[in-house]
Amino acid sequence: MARYRTSIDTGWTAQEAFAYLSDFSTTAEWDPGVVEAERVGGGPVGGGAVGGGVIGEGTEFRLVAEFLGRKTRLTYRVVEYQPSRAVTFVGENATVVSRDRITFEATATGTRVTYDAELRLKGLLRLADPLLALAFNRVGDRALAGLGEVLAGPAHRAVDVAA
Repeated sequence: MARYRTSIDTGWTAQEAFAYLSDFSTTAEWDPGVVEAERVGGGPVGGGAVGGGVIGEGTEFRLVAEFLGRKTRLTYRVVEYQPSRAVTFVGENATVVSRDRITFEATATGTRVTYDAELRLKGLLRLADPLLALAFNRVGDRALAGLGEVLAGPAHRAVDVAA
């Protein structure tokens, strides 16, 4: 299993940061490893979404990511949804399971966003876990740089998240 955990501070409120990041279809805007991201299927219980519609537990997103030179599709499902506090996505395909948990903590100047991602290979591919960890750190660093750029700018989208 590979794990990448980091925190980043932003001037955005917890509500603004949560609304943006809980809409996993925005991932392609800040993660250069994600080629496509879209909301699919039904949904949920939760608050508001950046792109419109309601997001909450059960909402699904389909991402196409480029990893180690290959494009791979993952379908993610929201498994935890605590407005302005935490959201967890679990993504899966035939070869890998990904768990991404994002937490939001108010600070004196905005919000501290903590991103905790785990990637686990399935079956015999697990033998490659040590190599996966090295590659996953590089991917995480690039995503963090992109996320930092977005969160350093203005919270430019309307938000509507139930508290």
